[in-house]
Amino acid sequence: MLASVVLILITGSVFFFSLVIYDTLMKALRRYEEKYVVSSVGDLSNMFLFVDARTVFVLNLCVMGLFALGGALIGGIGAGLLGGLVGFFLPLIAVRAFRKRRIEKFNKQLVEVLQQLSGALKAGLTFQQAMEQVAKESPPPLGQEFSLTIRELKLGLPLEEALVNMAKRVGSEDLDLTVTSTNIAKQLGGNMAEMFETISTTIRERMRLEGKIKAVTSQGKMQGMIVSMMPLAMGVILNFMRPDLMQPMLHHPFGWGLVLVCLIGIVLGWFMIMRIVNIDV
Repeated sequence: MLASVVLILITGSVFFFSLVIYDTLMKALRRYEEKYVVSSVGDLSNMFLFVDARTVFVLNLCVMGLFALGGALIGGIGAGLLGGLVGFFLPLIAVRAFRKRRIEKFNKQLVEVLQQLSGALKAGLTFQQAMEQVAKESPPPLGQEFSLTIRELKLGLPLEEALVNMAKRVGSEDLDLTVTSTNIAKQLGGNMAEMFETISTTIRERMRLEGKIKAVTSQGKMQGMIVSMMPLAMGVILNFMRPDLMQPMLHHPFGWGLVLVCLIGIVLGWFMIMRIVNIDV
């Protein structure tokens, strides 16, 4: 009788504990979907890639499952958990990296476009006519953004508001500077052609300085990459040369704990090196 009561209590405890874990996981997934997935969808929309939030969420879970399965097949449960963690954050990192590359491409196009706007204004065109000309002649992503701004202007949106919307979509500091200067010049008056030439020269000089800094700090980044990869490379080499010494460690919880500590140290060291060599202009 007593054993039956204990069994019932244990079963009930496990059942309610499972419900709590399930409810916690579902809340975490909903919060992730609301915060990170919606943010990713917004970034994709700003890049003219229109994807449903539910589709992004499902793709994220599929990537996490594939990485977890691949890691488990290659290195067991520990590698599967690590692979699942990497797959969980990989889509978000990929979206941000793609957005960063798009902004860099936009900034490079903006330098030439400012010169074109200056020349068009000197030729007697209005600012909106100059923007239409640039939108037709420029390739993506700048051509896409200017074309959308022209459509907003034709729908009756004020010029200042349309330019601010474009700056928010792109997320470029150079474009923010250009939009702010343009709106001030429109309100207070001024020679916009000369202003665009000055901004173009400033942006070009900043890019030249950033390129010089990247060339100087590239050695530090390479050293950080080599130092970070050395423990992993040494582990693989030792496992190939002396498997009798490495395999016992990889089949013991203490060994996996040691590997986890090494990975955490490598990641922290990599981030510290990147913070040192990352110089903002």
